[in-house]
Amino acid sequence: MDIDLKGFISPGSEEERLVQQLDLSRLPRHVAVIMDGNGRWAEKRRKPRIEGHRAGAKAVQEIVESCARLGVKFLTLYAFSRENWKRPKKEVALLWRLLEDYLRKQDKDLIKNKIRVMVIGRREEIPESTEKELERVEAMTRGFDRLTIVLALNYSGRTEIVDAVKKILQDGDLDSARLDEEAFARHLYTVGIPDPDLLIRTSGEIRVSNFLLWQIAYSEIWITPVFWPDFRRRDILQALVDFQKRERRFGAVHARPSEGV
Repeated sequence: MDIDLKGFISPGSEEERLVQQLDLSRLPRHVAVIMDGNGRWAEKRRKPRIEGHRAGAKAVQEIVESCARLGVKFLTLYAFSRENWKRPKKEVALLWRLLEDYLRKQDKDLIKNKIRVMVIGRREEIPESTEKELERVEAMTRGFDRLTIVLALNYSGRTEIVDAVKKILQDGDLDSARLDEEAFARHLYTVGIPDPDLLIRTSGEIRVSNFLLWQIAYSEIWITPVFWPDFRRRDILQALVDFQKRERRFGAVHARPSEGV
């Protein structure tokens, strides 16, 4: 596997030590992340919550660059859940505005590095200006495949499953005798995207928060106490090292090779 770490990993650093522990031919194909802790990061510093979200953008840049350089093919980021609408209206509006600003600032780098952007979730409820920006970036990056960033926006795992059932009923072309897991998965938002091999959650919370409930059935889960704004390349490298130490059985007695590696 060709990787590009020039200028990214400093000689003699903790990051270099972690990279040396990795088998680069056995990296997860798909990493999913619950980016948690922005608000608590800000509160600890006696700053407004929105400053935590702004700081979190740096962590997004770092994990995107890390995955692209290492050769991970899919990175799904839980950016806005349907439950997040319960937050103060001002904070919600600023979150969507931050996303728009981020896409405008990063679009040239996405093209330069051949990174694709996709969106999953209830898109019809996303603010119009944000949806237009998402459509623009999706269109301009559609042909790239070095790394696919999947943004989970206005997303709920339960809603996704309900929407899949509705689609099956509305289409009316799939009877119960032919409905199996593979057929059902074709009606999910993530059709065409492999299930995550590794799920990362920051901030130390031990729950999946209604994220990719169908898709993470056999994902390895790695939890760190680090708040999302402080998450850096050493953290993603540590998660990958830990992932490769695990024995993935997929319900069998003996281990089988990791999916997607």
